[in-house]
Amino acid sequence: MSESSLTSRKAKKPAKVAASPRRSGDKRERILKAAVKVFAKSGFYATRVSEVAKAAGVADGTIYLYFKSKDELLVSLFEDRVERLLAFMREELPKHENAPDKLRRVIEMQLGLLEGERDLAEVITVILRQSTKLMKEYAAPRFIAYLDAIARIVAEGQAHGDFRSDVSPHLVARSLFGALDGVALTWALGRADQGGLVRAAGQLADIFLRGLLPKPPAPHAPR
Repeated sequence: MSESSLTSRKAKKPAKVAASPRRSGDKRERILKAAVKVFAKSGFYATRVSEVAKAAGVADGTIYLYFKSKDELLVSLFEDRVERLLAFMREELPKHENAPDKLRRVIEMQLGLLEGERDLAEVITVILRQSTKLMKEYAAPRFIAYLDAIARIVAEGQAHGDFRSDVSPHLVARSLFGALDGVALTWALGRADQGGLVRAAGQLADIFLRGLLPKPPAPHAPR
C-alpha cells in the first residue's frame, strides 16, 4: 500500500471522534463544578436539578446523561475528589523512600486539594452527611481503595520498624480520614482563612506520626 493511500485513508477519519470524549469530560466537569456552587448556596435538598443545569449552562436533560439522580451527582462529587487523591498518590508517593514521609504527604495532599475551595469542602463534609443513604455511599470502591492505600503505607512503616506494630493499619487509615474530614469541616464552617488547611496539615501530621512511633522497650524490673 502506498504512502499516499495511507494518508488518504487517515484523512477520511472524522475529527469529532477524537474530540468527543474530551468535550464529554469537560461538560461533566462543568456540571460537577456548578453543583458545588449551587449545593453550597441553597443546600442539597432545596436544590433542583434545573438549577444545577442552569448554573452549568446545559439543558436540564443533559444532567441525566451523566448522573442518574441528584443523589448520584452529590456522591460523584465525593468520588471525583477521592479519585484525584488516588491519582496523586500513584504519582507522588513513589518519590518518597519511607512510610512517615509518605503519610505526611497524604495528609498535606488531602487538605491541600481543598485549600481555597470552601464551597467544595462544605459540600463534602457537611451536605454529604445530611442523608444516611448518601453516607452509605462512603463504602464506594474508590473510597475503600483510598483507605487501603493509606493502610498499606502504615503496614509498610510497621514492616520497616518506623511505626508501632500493635495497631491495625486500617484503623489508622479510618482514624486519619476522620481527622482530616473534621479539620476540613471546621475550616469550611469557620472563616476558611487562606493557608489554614496547610498549617493544620503540618500539625496533624506531627500528631499522627508521633502517635505511631514504636513503643520504647519496657524497663526491666529490678531483681
